[in-house]
Amino acid sequence: MTAVSAPTFPNLIGGAFAPPQGGWLDVANPARASEIVARVAATTAVEIDRAIEAAATGFEVWRRVSPGARGAVLAGAASWLREHAEEVASLVSAEMGKTLPEARAETARSADFFDYYGSLSRLPEGDRLADGRPGVEAHVRVEPVGMVVAITPWNDPLLTPARKLAPALFAGNAVLIKPATETPVSSLLLARALHEAGLPPGVLNTVTGRAADVISPLCEDKRVDAVTFTGSTEVGLDLQRRLAGRNVRLQTEMGGKNPSVVLADADLDLAAATIAAAAFGQAGQRCTATSRVIVADEVVRPLLDRLVAKAGGIVVGPGDDEATTMGPLVSERQLRSVLGDVERALEQGAERVFGEGRLQQTPLDQGWFVSPVILAAVTRDMDIWNQEVFGPVLAVSTVSSLAEAIDAANDSPYGLAAALFTDSVDASTRFIDSVEAGQVAVNLPTSGWDVHMPFGGWKLSGSGFKEQGLEGLRFYTRVKTVAVKATAPGG
Repeated sequence: MTAVSAPTFPNLIGGAFAPPQGGWLDVANPARASEIVARVAATTAVEIDRAIEAAATGFEVWRRVSPGARGAVLAGAASWLREHAEEVASLVSAEMGKTLPEARAETARSADFFDYYGSLSRLPEGDRLADGRPGVEAHVRVEPVGMVVAITPWNDPLLTPARKLAPALFAGNAVLIKPATETPVSSLLLARALHEAGLPPGVLNTVTGRAADVISPLCEDKRVDAVTFTGSTEVGLDLQRRLAGRNVRLQTEMGGKNPSVVLADADLDLAAATIAAAAFGQAGQRCTATSRVIVADEVVRPLLDRLVAKAGGIVVGPGDDEATTMGPLVSERQLRSVLGDVERALEQGAERVFGEGRLQQTPLDQGWFVSPVILAAVTRDMDIWNQEVFGPVLAVSTVSSLAEAIDAANDSPYGLAAALFTDSVDASTRFIDSVEAGQVAVNLPTSGWDVHMPFGGWKLSGSGFKEQGLEGLRFYTRVKTVAVKATAPGG
């Protein structure tokens, strides 16, 4: 690999961007694996301790800042992102591999998160309560939790940190953010945006580096009050075990195996276009991507024909090529994982109706490129039915009734998002009432939820705390009930 002229992005600790003590780590471009797009700090244990100490100091300052002033900082960060949108999108695309249009959309939505939560400063705070005791005034106060560790994934490297930072900071917390090793630059750009917007020193601190070196010191420190995590189910469950028995609040947003059900009365053109976009956008590397298609027997063949046509129209290539409509997978490890999942499904009896697997013709041989894959004749006893692939792979199975479709949709350890395609109001109502998922859509994709909409999964997909919207503030706040009785002068 070559790091010629690659920019360096140091951590923000205690209000300063300082050169690292532990050297630099390379960030590679998934489209051209030998190309280093940036270098970030390999954070040491001493620097982690300094970041935690800075957060403790920053919290005491930030918690006393008025909501209006906090909101102004968030609005300033949103403005910075919009002013630097093309530069930010270019770096998001370079380190993660997604297309420039996808990266531009992610940048815009990230700015929206800061604007949305910043605007909440004008809403009422707390509630006055009735008290049965004479002369007593009672009310509820909402206060920040304290020091929050945010651990974010590589697939939405700007949006997911923004989704966590905006409500956490608006609520008055201090945050230590650990971005994914593959895509740390985006979080450092957010830190720059907030720093330039006037965030006081220590309120936000970044900790880049390998997860094995960083997560334990962060999560095991007794000064940490809460941990918010988005990523794999394996890591999320490990965090649950690590924090068990401690009074540390935990929020997890983990995997998904999201179904789209297509009934016989559905608009097949709409269904195919919507499902293909949700399955193959961002190379399938989204927790809300459609990965299972459950289709009525009588329309499976025409639906497959339409899905194949949509997949065939996808242009796979580097994200910085404007002609590209699907970029690479994020890493060689991810590529091997996706290809292994497909091969296992074929060995277990699935039928490949589209997709050749890895793409290695020049210049795609320089990166981690795969074609979209559509598998038919998938049954519930196959691993691919329940295991998250996190790649551009659709598993298609058939059913003979709505009841069977609902049962199939719920036959998963996950419950993040689900969609139904139908013209029937009755079927829509039954599906919405019965499907076990945190997000449910009708004639719409499993992905694409706006910043003000509560977001989060059921079952193994997540914890009880939602993200986004007003619900997103609950994890970052705690409630204090106050009662006051005035005494007579001299009493």
